[in-house]
Amino acid sequence: MNGLSESEVTMAIWDDAITERDKLVLDACGYGRVRGLGNRPALVVIDMNYNWVGDRREPVLESIKRIRHSCGEEAWDAVTVTRKLMDVARQKRIPIVYTTGVGPETNYESRRKPWKNHRHDEDETKAFSQRMEIVKEIAPQPSDIVIHKLKPSGFFGTPLQSVLNDYGVDSLLVTGGSTSGCVRATVVDAFSLNYFVAVVEEGVFDRIQLSHKANLLDMNMKYGEVMRAAQVISYLNSLPAGLYEWKNGTPAAGL
Repeated sequence: MNGLSESEVTMAIWDDAITERDKLVLDACGYGRVRGLGNRPALVVIDMNYNWVGDRREPVLESIKRIRHSCGEEAWDAVTVTRKLMDVARQKRIPIVYTTGVGPETNYESRRKPWKNHRHDEDETKAFSQRMEIVKEIAPQPSDIVIHKLKPSGFFGTPLQSVLNDYGVDSLLVTGGSTSGCVRATVVDAFSLNYFVAVVEEGVFDRIQLSHKANLLDMNMKYGEVMRAAQVISYLNSLPAGLYEWKNGTPAAGL
């Protein structure tokens, strides 16, 4: 099985956010054991649209003045990292799957969302459909898959699992945002559906630093591996060529 060995895991972005007591608890409980990855991954790009990333690179406190859900410079850093991963994935013809929102602002879901945000009635810089567009720096290519969703998880009420099944995918390499929201929801569902999961540390983002670190810790403890982008690229490069060659109009599952 591909992936990291336990001795290779040095990732601890959350170390400055937890107490010494919590570190002792984590060690004593045995959480965070490396599960590794399988042999047939897909790169999943969660909600890297203008609504969450923003429409320009600027500090989050500036970005949210115009687009209240945007995540500032950290999101644009993640876009750059995700682009590098995409370049490697495309060379290997690894499936790339995007998620983003769907529907007009007046639909049922939009009436439920303001429950937790008192700025919901403010005018937005762009129409909802424009804000849901994937940022042009990593825009989908014709061979990519775009999943439209109404809820945080990319799996909830969408064909994502059936698409992954069609490709025979066993592992998800997760990027996007926000770490504490749609990324976490998708990762938990992926774990529940028995996929191996790697969350790319530099490829995910959140507007709240504590939420980012705490949720990376939680996901690494329970649901998958938090891996550096360089480790994920090394994993991708280790895969054989022709892993997803199509035969008779169907991706070769190789199962």
